[in-house]
Amino acid sequence: MRNKIITSFFCLLLAVSTLAGLLMPDRYYSEREKRTLTQKPKFTVANFISGKFSGELEKYLTDQVPLRDGWVTMKTYTELAIGKRESSGVYLCKDQYLMDKFTSYSKKQLAANAAALADLQEKLAAEGVSMNMILVPMAAQVLTDKLPAHAPVADYAAILQVLTDAGVDTTDVLSALTAHSSENIYYRTDHHWTSLGAYYAYCAWRDIEPNVDEWTQEILCDDFYGTTWNKVPLPTVPAEEITAWYKHINRSVSYNNGQYETDSIYERKYLSGSDQYAVFLNSNQAQTVIEGSGKNGKLLLIKDSYGNTFSQFPVEDYAYYLMDGGIITVNTDTTAMIGKQAEYSCFDSMGTVVEVTTTKD
Repeated sequence: MRNKIITSFFCLLLAVSTLAGLLMPDRYYSEREKRTLTQKPKFTVANFISGKFSGELEKYLTDQVPLRDGWVTMKTYTELAIGKRESSGVYLCKDQYLMDKFTSYSKKQLAANAAALADLQEKLAAEGVSMNMILVPMAAQVLTDKLPAHAPVADYAAILQVLTDAGVDTTDVLSALTAHSSENIYYRTDHHWTSLGAYYAYCAWRDIEPNVDEWTQEILCDDFYGTTWNKVPLPTVPAEEITAWYKHINRSVSYNNGQYETDSIYERKYLSGSDQYAVFLNSNQAQTVIEGSGKNGKLLLIKDSYGNTFSQFPVEDYAYYLMDGGIITVNTDTTAMIGKQAEYSCFDSMGTVVEVTTTKD
């Protein structure tokens, strides 16, 4: 009966989209979902026979349905009404948490990534540069008590073990975060950790005791809805705060070889837009240089978007340089690339390379 209700709903959705779509122009990008929408597929005999055309057409009709955001909300409520606790790849959890579903990954790709990181670590060590990887767990791997009953989650320890077996020097932040799982360490409506969660991870990496009273905490906005809410936009889930943590608010920052320079790691123009998390480090930039304190040496951070929040903390302790891991590829040529960037940022053999990335990446 449950499957019949869902099937009937999607049949109605596709029928309405087919009729109304003839009259309305296609949308290229969804601001709410932060992704490019599927465009009208090109018909060829080969694609039709292989079934590829029908698959692309279904995606196109689903993405381009008129009033799509309203349909997505209605779909979520329909699934809730029939007892489902997962929608659009998001777990609907206790305490109004919306967590990305992460149950599987490519073991082959993980092994290849681990080998590449081990190779990079070896080459850097030959130059007198230490390297460490911070493997960031997804919210569902930490806040397990909030998950729906019997909800599967990929094993963080198994992923970490592959890296350590390959010889990669890693920091296990799962235990540090789990110890504070009752606190606001992950957003309810977004897949990222909060500034508090990133701070606990930083303390675990530095092997120091947390002292939140040392930091100024400024609420940057209180109307934040993140990526997981955009997938399942339930009006009953409240907006959240984004908080900045700093000891010195002003820092000289240069992006992409001086293409843009400013005096803060917080780019507040984003707070009035649809991508408020981009307030940290001006969204994702290929290259960032921050004039940090330098009292503990020099640091190169290769990161994904979790590193943007994390970056608030080492800036108080290190002369600081960042590269976006979503834009560069870590391989046997990366050491040479880091060497070139090192000349620009005065990075030397007394420095440290850290990679911050999530288990899902």
